[in-house]
Amino acid sequence: MPLNPPSVFPAPETAFMKWPSRRSVVHSTKGIVACTQPLAAKCGIDVLNAGGNAADAAVAVAAGLNMTEPCSTGIGGDMFCLYYDATKGTVSALNGSGRSGGKYTLETIRKSLGLEAQGSNGEIPMSSVHSVTVPGAAAGWVDTVERFGSGKLTMEQILGPAIELGEKGFPVSEQTAFFWEKSEPSIRKASPNFSEMLKTDPSSPDGVRAPSAGEIIKLPNLAKTFRTLATEGKKGFYTGPIAEALVKVVQDLGGHLELSDLEHHLETGSEPVDPISLDFTGQGTDGVKLWEHPPNGQGIVALMALGILQSLETSGKIPTFTPGDHNSAPYLHAIIEALRISFADASWWVTDPSTNNVPTSSLLSSSYLASRAELFSPEKASDIVSHGNPSPALRSSDTVYLAVSDSQGNAISFINSNYGGFGTCIIPQGCGFTLQNRGANFSLDPKHPNVLAPRKRPYHTIIPGLVTNLSDNSLHSVFGVMGGFMQPQGHVQVLLGQLVGKLTPQQALDAPRICIGAGMADAGDVYDRTVYVEEGMPETTVEGLKRLGHKVVVVSAEKSWQDRAVFGRGQVIRWSVDEGEKVGVWSAGSDMRGDGAAYPA
Repeated sequence: MPLNPPSVFPAPETAFMKWPSRRSVVHSTKGIVACTQPLAAKCGIDVLNAGGNAADAAVAVAAGLNMTEPCSTGIGGDMFCLYYDATKGTVSALNGSGRSGGKYTLETIRKSLGLEAQGSNGEIPMSSVHSVTVPGAAAGWVDTVERFGSGKLTMEQILGPAIELGEKGFPVSEQTAFFWEKSEPSIRKASPNFSEMLKTDPSSPDGVRAPSAGEIIKLPNLAKTFRTLATEGKKGFYTGPIAEALVKVVQDLGGHLELSDLEHHLETGSEPVDPISLDFTGQGTDGVKLWEHPPNGQGIVALMALGILQSLETSGKIPTFTPGDHNSAPYLHAIIEALRISFADASWWVTDPSTNNVPTSSLLSSSYLASRAELFSPEKASDIVSHGNPSPALRSSDTVYLAVSDSQGNAISFINSNYGGFGTCIIPQGCGFTLQNRGANFSLDPKHPNVLAPRKRPYHTIIPGLVTNLSDNSLHSVFGVMGGFMQPQGHVQVLLGQLVGKLTPQQALDAPRICIGAGMADAGDVYDRTVYVEEGMPETTVEGLKRLGHKVVVVSAEKSWQDRAVFGRGQVIRWSVDEGEKVGVWSAGSDMRGDGAAYPA
């Protein structure tokens, strides 16, 4: 049965308060929006109050985030979502990621990058026009509303609050201003249309500059793009002036996208997919099911890591941890090693399942996870881990994650990204948005499953998370942690913080985190023994990890936001039932590492 609030969130005097939060958990019976920008959250609250449901509001928030935090997300990027339908008690998934162009053969791109004569495989640079893939977000927003929305609101009503922000202007938040200024040189260099993403300032040498915190900026061209999508639907984005401007700027810079590539996405649309899941009954929990997106996303890493931890507990290699063990050296050692093993598989096997065979069910089988758990030693960090063979017949991201719930009990886990910062920083003329650089995640190794090919989706880092209770399939929570290869690591840590550490959603987000590898760097970095540890972790934990052979790098709280971004920024919305009043209660937390918060409807 769903737990009542006193069981889920113990009183402060009895709760495990090893890392007390400065923020309180936000509670509501009418729904909650949790995201990184207050103004974007208001877009979603307005839609909920107008009669929309969680899916309608999520699209409104995604559009609002594109306006207020374009250094992380936008309509020129991709999206994924997991939706919990309270009436049906079901979990559905929508893959809104775009594909490479029809002419994007390995030979063509290697030649364009000047790699044809080199011995190494090389890579697609994040700033290269060849890293541009077809934007999937525009279609994804429309398809989310059509598939999961209330049917009560039009796209004009849903996108209206974000359009108003762009036309009338809005004050820029602190972290967004920091990253906007840092990205200004790249924006200027990327395309001749750079002024569309900068603030008008007659005192500047060329009349534009990055906005400062608290300054008003208007983004009328982006508002115009949103208005076109709202009135003309997907066709207005993937054909006509927007599509023509997009293709023109890419081709002018030497890229190979064509109008037919955008038309192909219009025809195929976002892809409804079956979510993947893993039952987790370990660590003394009542049992939950973690839901993730299947490949081409990396959500399988979180599922595999949980499965490996469960196998280690069953075999006696790790204990059933108590709340007091949370973020101790043995606890984190087990998580680190489970993640390393899981990344080793994902970095090889995760790719577009429509073009390559991805052995998802085999990777998640209990027998395979038990075999991979054999690589774990409680006494020392593992050596470099290679991928396994699950089927004998047969590799600083910037993102926004948002969670929305409504008064009907529905909830959505929604993520939208440019990939790295402003993506490529390339702006189609008159459109006001930048193009993503997701294609940089393709491998240029012809033997690799994730090798670049025409009309193929790359390995995707952005993953929404959703949890249900095994006892009755009721919703437990929607949650996510954004930040490149940190994302599945954040999923495991934030979820176990609640299940094992008995932390509230806010405490689980605020507790110091670890990150293996370099977060935004090549996936290969997760194979070494480097562990980035956020300041605030107990010194006994840091020293304990070092004794186990991990190369520990403590990231100080005094470091810049960009340095600390390696640990991601998350949101959590939990569901419980007040059994006395027979009323459902939403309880949410929002990461202190971001500018936003959780807002009740």
